[in-house]
Amino acid sequence: MVSSTIDHMVAVTVFLAATMLFIGLFNQTIQTAVIYQRHRATATKASDLLDNMLLSPGIPWDWGKSDVVPTGFGLQDPEFTQYKVSPFSLMRLNSEAGDPVYYYKTGKSYSNITVGDKNFLLVSNTSVLEYSSALQLLGINNTYGFQLTMTPIVTVEITQEQAASPLRFSLDVQGTGFPLANAEITYCLITVSLGGGSPSFNSNYGTAYTDAEGSATLVFNGVTNPNLSYALVAYAHLGGLVGVGYTERVSSGKQYVIPFVDDFSEGRILIAHSYDIQYYEDQHPAEIKYNASFLFLAEDFTLREMPLENSAGHVNYGDGSPYEVVNIPTDNPGILVITYKKSANQGGVVMMPWGISSLAFPIVFGGDPSKQEWVATDMRQVTVGGIAYRAQLSLWSLEGYQVIG
Repeated sequence: MVSSTIDHMVAVTVFLAATMLFIGLFNQTIQTAVIYQRHRATATKASDLLDNMLLSPGIPWDWGKSDVVPTGFGLQDPEFTQYKVSPFSLMRLNSEAGDPVYYYKTGKSYSNITVGDKNFLLVSNTSVLEYSSALQLLGINNTYGFQLTMTPIVTVEITQEQAASPLRFSLDVQGTGFPLANAEITYCLITVSLGGGSPSFNSNYGTAYTDAEGSATLVFNGVTNPNLSYALVAYAHLGGLVGVGYTERVSSGKQYVIPFVDDFSEGRILIAHSYDIQYYEDQHPAEIKYNASFLFLAEDFTLREMPLENSAGHVNYGDGSPYEVVNIPTDNPGILVITYKKSANQGGVVMMPWGISSLAFPIVFGGDPSKQEWVATDMRQVTVGGIAYRAQLSLWSLEGYQVIG
């Protein structure tokens, strides 16, 4: 009797334990299935959201070329269809690529995308679109977070092989994991002249082709001064893939001019002294003379000069020296080229893209996906002002769900 009672109690205990274990496993399976469905929904949302960004110009349709606050978020170039993105709408995004720059003479901060030492894109915080505003315009505020990155697909790496007599460069053109063989390269060498009152520049245009390994060599026999300041811009294109490379050499040290995009509607660019942004005590501030010009990017990827009004001037350091202003009179992508002169033998050149595509600047816009529990990604190949880019969207849910064992 006692033995049978013990056996019964053991059997009941084992049954209850097995039942609890089954319920726990079943509950975990259900939670895993629910999370899988949520992840799948997030991935679908990422694909839909990326297409909404890239296939709609936003409201108003020309918000990228003005300072108006959009009421609908979209990045498509309004003059085209399909995956063609506006280079000016991307300029207005408050990119996370660099730290903001404060300019005390205007009392404003500027979104900062600087590539290399002398290639700037600084846009006033009164013109840029913030990440929080984009979330609201997309209707995902407090529901999802995202990060949009725009990265050039084709890279054109330029290396100076010889400083002068002749000036020689090697170019390496690469796509995504493969070289661009037999690609046509159209280039422009900008050399700075420091003679006279204001600096000026001369342009040398030409065409070259890459070999089977995506390499090419450019030789300029007319350059005999190894200290000559210059900027070289090269566009490589093959079968619809287009990329940009550029390099420069300057002789002015830490004193130069810095352009700021202050107003999109008027194309208003401020010209500032570099010491007004960051002062170096080991050097005495000097007056910087400059001369600005605009290089228009044509459909055949050649650069053509467009003169600017009030293009020449000078800037100095300190409260008593105001900034100067130039206006870009076109809505077409191009490059603002500013030659500057510190002394008879010290100067250089600064370039700023008008439309990010003309110098293939990258864009990083949105939150930080690195600390998220799970992130869905999707990408598209697009063109921005004719330049090939990869658009990648990272999306994550703000619910913070996980499996509970």
